[in-house]
Amino acid sequence: MKTNDKTELEDELRPEYDLDSLLKGGVRGKYVERYRAGTNLVLLDPDVAKAFPSATAVNEALRLVMQLTELQHRQVASTNP
Repeated sequence: MKTNDKTELEDELRPEYDLDSLLKGGVRGKYVERYRAGTNLVLLDPDVAKAFPSATAVNEALRLVMQLTELQHRQVASTNP
């Protein structure tokens, strides 16, 4: 088998890059809080995205669904003691 020398070279840091100057002034853990906070990314199907043109519209609709669900649970609980 023939080895690919070009692949090995691509993994190396170029000589013109000085690692000491690149890492100078770096702060350990600078973005750790952002990383820990995370994010909830939800991808919408195209038909849903057409109905809700913004994140605000999606959030308002979901809050309404949550309120209706809670209201329904309260009604069921009050009729079935």
